[in-house]
Amino acid sequence: MAPREDIRDFLAREAACILVEVAGAAGSTPRDTDAWMLVSRDRIFATIGGGQLEYLAIDHARQLIQEATAETRLEIPLGPEIGQCCGGRVALSFRPVDDDRRTALIARYDGEIAGRPHVYIFGAGHVGDALAMALSLTPVRTVLVDTREPELAAVDVPGIETCLTAMPEAVVRDAPAGSGFVVLTHDHALDFLIAAEALARVDASYVGMIGSKTKRATFKHWLSREAEHPELFDRLVCPIGGATVKDKRPAVIAALTAAEILAAILRHEGAKVATPGKHEKPLKA
Repeated sequence: MAPREDIRDFLAREAACILVEVAGAAGSTPRDTDAWMLVSRDRIFATIGGGQLEYLAIDHARQLIQEATAETRLEIPLGPEIGQCCGGRVALSFRPVDDDRRTALIARYDGEIAGRPHVYIFGAGHVGDALAMALSLTPVRTVLVDTREPELAAVDVPGIETCLTAMPEAVVRDAPAGSGFVVLTHDHALDFLIAAEALARVDASYVGMIGSKTKRATFKHWLSREAEHPELFDRLVCPIGGATVKDKRPAVIAALTAAEILAAILRHEGAKVATPGKHEKPLKA
């Protein structure tokens, strides 16, 4: 299933557009040099950070389209001169998008999508669907997994991939390093099986399971009895979404859990950058 933001659709509709890239960033800035956006006469795709900086960039790009001007570059101080108080300085490059650049942009965007961390949601019930919706707006690959075809067939949202399988634990084994796993199926025994498999992945960024204190205690006892590594229980997030807000509505649980997952993934990504070359293999169950 395609990502929510469809660069192919944008480029197919917009014959004339400008690629705006953050070519340099110093001090406090809305985005760094990995940020870019496309600007056409009346639409935009992606963002370089919003605010007055983006407004100026859009206006300048549309002037270039109007005047058929070649590549340009702007140096913009983020201070009172433009009505922002970030205090940094940004360099922006502006380049018309020709056929070669369109091809390169699609490849670049596909690479960015492919490189996103995966989050596997096991269970297409009310909370699972709401969580998949929440995560579909974030920079992760959201995969909704279930053993029941009708539940997955009802999910048709851009940005949510679906996986129908009779063995969801096998999906855990095949997931890329750094993936997050959220377990909330219709069956507690299946929850325990999937959660145990996910906890055996020492390279997982997040392992969470929906449930009460009783379910958590039952799973801990089961894991201690059945698994070779009961100490992995300490890595389990259960209940998901934290204990600060006492609200059982699916949308609320989903919003709180999505924030929790993203925080865990970003910490994991940061640790990976800080220790290049370190690779941990999954424990054998």
